[in-house]
Amino acid sequence: MDNGMDSSILDTYLFETNSLLDRLDEMLVDDEKVGEFSSDDVNEIFRIMHTIKGSSAMMEFAAVASVAHHIEDLFFYIRDKGIDSLSSQHKKELFDLMFRSEDCLRGQVEKIERGEPLDTDMDSFAAEINNFLKTVSGAGGDEAEEAAQDAGTQTEGKLTEAPQTTSALPENLPQDQKAVCFIHVFLEEGIGMENLRAYMIVNAVKECDLDFRYYPEHMESDPATAAAIIEDGFYMGFESMEMASKAADLLRTQGHIRSFEVVETPEPEPEPASAPAPVQQPGATAAPEQPKPAPKPPAPAKQTPNAPVKQNLISVSLMKLDSLQNLVGEIVITESMVTSSPELNQLSRDAYDNFMKSARQLRKLTDDLQDISMSLRMVPISGVFQKMSRIVRDMKQKLNKDVRLTLIGEDTEIDKTIVDNIQDPIMHMVRNAVDHGIEDDPQDRIRAGKSAQGEVVLSATHTSSEVIISITDDGAGMDPDKLLTKARDRGLLVKPENEYSKKEILGFIMLPGFSTNQEVTEFSGRGVGMDVVKKNIEAVGGTVSVSSDYGKGSTFTMNIPLTMAIVDGMRVTVGNSIFIIPIANIRQSFKITPEEILHDESGCEMVERLGNFYPVVRLHQFYGIETDIDTLDSGVLMWVEASDRSFCIFVDELVGEQQAVVKPLPAYLNCFDLKSSGIAGCTIMGDGNISMILDIPCLHTAALENV
Repeated sequence: MDNGMDSSILDTYLFETNSLLDRLDEMLVDDEKVGEFSSDDVNEIFRIMHTIKGSSAMMEFAAVASVAHHIEDLFFYIRDKGIDSLSSQHKKELFDLMFRSEDCLRGQVEKIERGEPLDTDMDSFAAEINNFLKTVSGAGGDEAEEAAQDAGTQTEGKLTEAPQTTSALPENLPQDQKAVCFIHVFLEEGIGMENLRAYMIVNAVKECDLDFRYYPEHMESDPATAAAIIEDGFYMGFESMEMASKAADLLRTQGHIRSFEVVETPEPEPEPASAPAPVQQPGATAAPEQPKPAPKPPAPAKQTPNAPVKQNLISVSLMKLDSLQNLVGEIVITESMVTSSPELNQLSRDAYDNFMKSARQLRKLTDDLQDISMSLRMVPISGVFQKMSRIVRDMKQKLNKDVRLTLIGEDTEIDKTIVDNIQDPIMHMVRNAVDHGIEDDPQDRIRAGKSAQGEVVLSATHTSSEVIISITDDGAGMDPDKLLTKARDRGLLVKPENEYSKKEILGFIMLPGFSTNQEVTEFSGRGVGMDVVKKNIEAVGGTVSVSSDYGKGSTFTMNIPLTMAIVDGMRVTVGNSIFIIPIANIRQSFKITPEEILHDESGCEMVERLGNFYPVVRLHQFYGIETDIDTLDSGVLMWVEASDRSFCIFVDELVGEQQAVVKPLPAYLNCFDLKSSGIAGCTIMGDGNISMILDIPCLHTAALENV
């Protein structure tokens, strides 16, 4: 889709519209839980739809503007009459209608994001909204009126061409002694509920801090005034021509107006030459009227007490944040190059001490700059969590299960890039928890001593270097025997059944094509999902693990790094190669004697630490690196762990701590799939050399699990 618009304007529109839809979804889910819309939420939904309608019409996205406009009409009536005017059944239907409306709007916005053409026929959905409005308002009307109303929506923001109306003669004006002029407004034919349409226009003008009176006076509460408005339009009385000029500009932005004109009262009639008499169309207004209101629009903003608060937050392109992060990374590398320069050894002792004092101050400022640049990319995970509420709500209705979703740690912050990548994995696991985990029959839960209502807990907590996200359900859990049997039938076993631990058996569900559902449903059963979860989580440097108690429930745990940009690591050498091990994965470094080396039944080397035995991975053997240090007692062992995986890495020498800026590997190396070989990326050292950054979970998988 190309409307010839500036990309920055389109990005702003998409950001604001998606934010408004997220806010709408959050309100709908929360309000449906209590079965009632609050008056504040009714006003908020009205404002959301009004904003989406206006911005979409400006961008010429007619499908989005049409749906938003009809929802705005509906909530204008609800706001005017009060939510209590709806019956409980109508409220339930309203929730369903609003969820479908939100899905419809999101679908159109997603098409805009993909550059696809929008739907051109929204009449059926618009008619559904109109029919619901007529149902709750008790208003009459036929299909012709509905079609006309839909057609009127398409002309929003433009007045149709019409000959000048001359019905507003002075003797027919309302009796208003204070008014010096009136605006006489005629609505389009056949739009239906003309009294409410007129009142919506009046209310929109009043919201812009314009003071006037309107006639008929009780149009919002008296349906009988609709006939008079159809016949002779409605009037707006002003006490100054300047106020009328502002109102005339605002009327040009309103929908369903066929034409309007400014009519002066008989008293100021001697001055018609200096005032633009009939204002019929936006293009037909007299020139002297239009320059006056042009500089006025900023005035209401100055009077708004909350205006300064809005300036505290700005939207920044993610590309700019990426550029800032890259620049900070280059500063970190350059600083390391300066402080490790060999020329420093030629300085005198005093000069060297002074230099190092300045270098420490530079390091402190660099660390502060790094922390600030990273914090700019941190966003709350609440947006992802709230979307899960909608998913659980839809699944409850379609699966006919009584389930509640409990959210914990919604304010936990994580890197924006990582948030985008983990949304799908979380969605898959929440769906699995509801579809697989929670029992179909509430009586089964009651017999097991549990509440009839199932519960899924989605939580997020911080540690020093990662975020731990867990999805726990109190359902039936997973039977290891059944999983093992299914794995055997699929030929997935690589060793005798009695040698598999419970953890290894539960890990089968992460394999492609493996599903515990006996039937394929809309949400699961095809064996695609959990393997995608594992790949997506590992793509951002995280790990996923499963635990389950048969009959009590299951827990999926994701350990995800806070950011992937800069890591604190330990620099080690293997032969002539340099590797960096993330400090977050290191538990201990130590040397051993030959007597401490053990072997398992397969002959693999193991060492004992704190009462447990851990396998040893020799990096020089795994990567084929030549080195003179080939015995365990002559090198250094690094005890590392990632999630539930723990082992020891044998290296030549421990060099020291290194702050590493993670750089992606060159594209031509993608064919070697270095990620699966335990290489997370690379970094540039202070002396200009390149060092590989180890991915501990992938290294464990490649060196130990796939042996």
